[in-house]
Amino acid sequence: MLPRKILVVEDEKVLALNIRNSLQNLGYNVPKITIYGEEAIKNVSEIQPHLVLIDIDLLGIIDGVHVADNIQNYFHTPVLYLVECLEYIKSPNNRLSESLSYILKPFTEIDLHLAVEMAIYKHQVNQKMQSEKQRMGSIIDSMPCAVVVTYTSGRVQMMNPMAEVLTGWKQDEAFGRDLSEVVNLVDKDMDEAINNLVTQVMEVGEVLNLPENCMLIAKDGREIAIGDNIAPIRDRNGQITGAVLVFHDISQRKQMEAQLLRNAFYDGLTALPNRVLFLDRLKHAIQRQKRRHEYRFAVLFLDLDGFKEINDRFGHGMGDDFLVAIASRLESCVRGGDTVGRFGGDEFAVLLEEIKDVTDTTNVAKRIQDTLGLPINLNGHQICTTVSIGIALNNGDDDEPETLVRDADIAMYRAKKQGKARYSVFDAATNS
Repeated sequence: MLPRKILVVEDEKVLALNIRNSLQNLGYNVPKITIYGEEAIKNVSEIQPHLVLIDIDLLGIIDGVHVADNIQNYFHTPVLYLVECLEYIKSPNNRLSESLSYILKPFTEIDLHLAVEMAIYKHQVNQKMQSEKQRMGSIIDSMPCAVVVTYTSGRVQMMNPMAEVLTGWKQDEAFGRDLSEVVNLVDKDMDEAINNLVTQVMEVGEVLNLPENCMLIAKDGREIAIGDNIAPIRDRNGQITGAVLVFHDISQRKQMEAQLLRNAFYDGLTALPNRVLFLDRLKHAIQRQKRRHEYRFAVLFLDLDGFKEINDRFGHGMGDDFLVAIASRLESCVRGGDTVGRFGGDEFAVLLEEIKDVTDTTNVAKRIQDTLGLPINLNGHQICTTVSIGIALNNGDDDEPETLVRDADIAMYRAKKQGKARYSVFDAATNS
């Protein structure tokens, strides 16, 4: 292993020679001694030493401190100051306040050996730490999710490029600001702002997931669905030193979930609730009736009269447009809390809630028949239809969703047999 190279910068020639001799006795290589700061900077560039021993009271245009700054900043070479006066050490805001940064004159060869080795070791440790910090920074910057680090106070310490993209804040303008100002979050389920994430994670001391329906309000007002968590940052002693918020844009996932939900519970043509969702809402109505005995509801089952002829005459495309128009008219006939669903083909169902008696239901049935009986203008054609309606009222604790729909269906077929364009109420006594 080659001996470490040390550049000596000292304007007292005798002392400089003594230092060189001592260093060489200790096994170091001293390729040069210089007395001027300008020359020292040039020598560092040429020699590339492992350490520079420099007199803090150096003669010349540039003093020792400024020379050392240049050497450390531009060449990343460690510097050990040669200090004669204790006043330098005691003065505030100076380089000598750092440990292992100086050696006080006069010194023994043993003191010099120890100071040189410790200065080199300190530099190696700092380099390793800086390299690790840069590596971790590169990893964080390369992550596809946003990362925001805060102090224990909740103020932003750093954020990666993805966090800048999603929030609309640059790291330099976000630095020192409160997390809730930079990462403006809203819990859509609770319809309230999320302002105390850092406080919460400090209190519980463990990872906290963001709310399921969490929305980020970017600096420009964009709303972005996000997900992930915030975690405490601990030092080697287990003390919490800050928090790290990690999140990513889940808008596409939310859209896919919404589409899957729509496909599962809504009719693809009319956008009305399908059979599955209608029966689920009917089930909830039955459960409400069990808790509130005065609560009443009814199910209407509808079948368009002569829809097959409309399809045969105008084609299935026109038939689909006609069903969409019918769906819209049906919704206009009921209240906002009621449910209109499509069971398939030309079959529809209506759940009427909070009714007083059968009269409320028959009045809605009449209104539906009157509304659907009006001509519908499609592509220059006026198309008319009528509807047959079956009605089933809730009977009590033994009601089942499928049973009520079946009863309304039975009543609807009875209305058709009676001449169509009619409504009929299911009679439990005759099962018709």
